[in-house]
Amino acid sequence: MNGAQSLIRTLVDSGVDVCFANPGTSEMHFVAALDTVPEMRGVLALFEGVVTGAADGYGRMADKPAATLLHLGPGMVNGLANLHNARRARTPIVNVIGDHALTHKGFDAPLESDIDGLNAWTNGWSRTSGDPASVGKDAAEAVAAARGGRIANLVLPADVSWGEGGEAAAEVLPPAPATVADDRISEVADALGENTVLLLGSGVTRERGLRAASRIAAATGTKLFAETFPARIERGAGLPAVDRLGYLAEQVQWQLTGVRNLVLVGAKAPVSFFAYPGKPSELTPDGCQVHVLAEVGDDVLDAMERLAEAVAADTEPVLKEASRPELPTGDLTPQNWADVIGALLPDGAIISDESNTSGILVPTATAGAPRHDVLTLTGGAIGQGLPVAVGAAIACPDRPVVCLQSDGSAMYTMSALWTMARENLNVTTVLLNNRAYAILRMELARVGVEGAGPKAKSLLDLSTPDMDFVAIAQGMGVPATRARTAEELAEQFQRALAEPGPHLIDALVPPLL
Repeated sequence: MNGAQSLIRTLVDSGVDVCFANPGTSEMHFVAALDTVPEMRGVLALFEGVVTGAADGYGRMADKPAATLLHLGPGMVNGLANLHNARRARTPIVNVIGDHALTHKGFDAPLESDIDGLNAWTNGWSRTSGDPASVGKDAAEAVAAARGGRIANLVLPADVSWGEGGEAAAEVLPPAPATVADDRISEVADALGENTVLLLGSGVTRERGLRAASRIAAATGTKLFAETFPARIERGAGLPAVDRLGYLAEQVQWQLTGVRNLVLVGAKAPVSFFAYPGKPSELTPDGCQVHVLAEVGDDVLDAMERLAEAVAADTEPVLKEASRPELPTGDLTPQNWADVIGALLPDGAIISDESNTSGILVPTATAGAPRHDVLTLTGGAIGQGLPVAVGAAIACPDRPVVCLQSDGSAMYTMSALWTMARENLNVTTVLLNNRAYAILRMELARVGVEGAGPKAKSLLDLSTPDMDFVAIAQGMGVPATRARTAEELAEQFQRALAEPGPHLIDALVPPLL
């Protein structure tokens, strides 16, 4: 077999059976090899930012890597923003990056670039396969690295891809997570109490971790928060309810008022998203001692459950009771549209949330809805919502996916709708259309700018001309409607959920600011 065939066979044998792709000439032998390994599903996207974002959504929901296929350095560049989000989410991804043939590298062809430098930017695992015989082994080690919560970048030169002599390699298992020492458990146990916050991050925002955290809080009076943007958090009736830290520094400072001990579990101490004149970057209160129960890479679930047994052996978790907001009426507002979602969210839904300023009240509106998962904008690089919804729908075809998407961010990766249509994915997109970069209007004021003039305001305005998202979606094969009132949104949302395949609702809401 050639190098490409051995690569795909090794990926499949290692449990990686989905590849999101936007290929070019240097990847044609990989494309041809897909027909020799029928277990591998190839999913075409029209832009590499959709490719990498979909791999992120898939990995978060499948708990295993997807592969991507990227065309040389420029293709990698196009995918980097959503790889940044995936890196922050610790999503397992195996990037296969095509490169010029080794014999062609020295000619400085137009698409030649520093792929190694781009790979280093992801802070992950990287390797270039030097001959067909090494490709299988390299692929197996890439999958093992990705399963450890890293982005793995495997560069495949074209002549290595087409060259004969490739061999599939056996699966390589990643190292087991480190066990947290008993003395660290004891140290944290001594710090628990009413003036302590347990901050939940990577690996503990799903049912097992949430139940352990809730037991600890109920027994000791410790407060619980999740990170502002968790990669995946399970919510809804029958689960412990945990608030997330706010986006604004002032919100976090208020939430941590009076806290004397901050315990980190797979999380980092909170910092402001940006620097602001005269305001601190570190948000841990003065005099507050920071304790680390478990770091990313540790066995965080084991540490949480051992801590719960130490301080709350006879305590049950506090579970959220089922509740729904009443269906609102009247024109859509930044407040009432969220109540529509909370009132109608189906059981087992996956929410890909990039609603930004329009979605501030979504967590409250959905807190008592049927159990669901929420995937958030982990790294802050916008354009994640639609691609992540694609990947989540492919990972979980039996679950409804609801994409809550702001209008400005949507335009970064709008072509994800085409992939939804092509793959007939059950994704209902509610596009919050306020015709503005509303979050930047807020930030303009927060950095101290007063009396912004017409040129500044025009750069934050999306209404000249208005974008017709119904026409855009329909042009990509996705049925679409427009809602101006809460009644229209409710009717269209219910209808979209009841019908198979993708749908988009252009929800006209005024900007929050």
